[in-house]
Amino acid sequence: MENKQLLWGILCIVLFSKPSHQTSYSPPPFSNPRLQKAYTALQAWKHRITSDPNNFTSSWCGPDVCKYTGVYCAPAPDDPHTKTVAGIDLNHADITGSLPEELGLLTDLALFHLNSNRFCGTLPTTFGNLRLLHELDISNNRFSGQFPSILLCLPSLKFLDIRFNEFHGDIPSRLFDMNLDALFINDNKFQSSLPENIGNSPVSVIVLANNNLNGCLPSTLSNMRNTLNEIIIKNSGLRGCVPSEIGLLNRVTVFDVSFNMLVGPLPESIGKMESLEELNVAHNELSGEIPASICALPKLENFTYSYNYFCGEPPVCLKLPEKDDRKNCIPKRPLQRSPKECASFYAHPVDCGAFGCSTKSPPPPPPPPSSSSSSLLLLRLHHHLLLLLRLHHLLLLLHHLPPPPPPPPPPPRHHRHHNSGNGTNPRQCLIMIVHDQH
Repeated sequence: MENKQLLWGILCIVLFSKPSHQTSYSPPPFSNPRLQKAYTALQAWKHRITSDPNNFTSSWCGPDVCKYTGVYCAPAPDDPHTKTVAGIDLNHADITGSLPEELGLLTDLALFHLNSNRFCGTLPTTFGNLRLLHELDISNNRFSGQFPSILLCLPSLKFLDIRFNEFHGDIPSRLFDMNLDALFINDNKFQSSLPENIGNSPVSVIVLANNNLNGCLPSTLSNMRNTLNEIIIKNSGLRGCVPSEIGLLNRVTVFDVSFNMLVGPLPESIGKMESLEELNVAHNELSGEIPASICALPKLENFTYSYNYFCGEPPVCLKLPEKDDRKNCIPKRPLQRSPKECASFYAHPVDCGAFGCSTKSPPPPPPPPSSSSSSLLLLRLHHHLLLLLRLHHLLLLLHHLPPPPPPPPPPPRHHRHHNSGNGTNPRQCLIMIVHDQH
């Protein structure tokens, strides 16, 4: 029995012991401390990944992090002789997991792309250490919570894409004071009106679509005229009138505010946006006549203004390569709204000032040369006369009777109802609709 135990002990020593020359020398696993920190960060991240169906991270083993799939190394900006992790690109990997705080160790990171995965949770607060981060794309994931305010502290950030996530709450006004070139925050759950300082942003592209903005289109957007090329704010609950200052955006090629609740006319000033190629204002409640200057823009190829209440369309608009004028109130055009629906809409003219938007209003005209009491009485009489005339026209329309002669000229500009400024006021549109039926 003792001999068997002795033989077993010798066998264990032979099988499991290592030669002394192997244990006495161990080569350094990392060529520099930055790669060692990167190893710590990436291994912590790997442990937070719960599903990797395409085995993107199967190579994330061992100290040579520069050979990890999706990890890119380059000379450090402050020391060209030192290699460091400069970029991570795991786009379209379909990985599930979350982001650990250890990612803040990647202080030389310039590019972080994670779009089209299933990461959830929030961004680590240690992202504030990524002072060299130039591009951040975490779009099409499941991140949630308030806008990640830590991003507001990144001085080198130029490209920010957090679209198609579940972020909610306010859009911080500080976001538009950052020195960004491109901003995509669309398709989240933000519930915030656009701040007045949005015009401070130097971006060339801004996409805010499919959020719950529920506010006005700020006139300060015109301050972006030196840099802005594309702006998309569709399906975001915008209301009120389109400010005339929009026409100052003479570098914009794409302007899309479709599927909102915008009212009033299209400003004549849009006809000065000489770089415009695509204009989409469909599915709003815009009215009046479309300015001919818009359709005459030299580069305009696609103009979509369907599902509004426009009552006039210059012939030049019909010559555009692509246009859509369905479901308006335009006489002699196919697929328009019914006369009854159009008449009902124009019976309630738009008051742009009723929406509380900070637009510059023209100064009030001087009072008429009469006593204050007589002026007030005349204004009231004008107001009641207009209401009676509109009701009379509606009755004529509903009974298919020919209209009476045109009503007298409108009252002075201080009247509360909006005049389109495009040569067609709401009452004229109503007359055109009635005449079109006879």
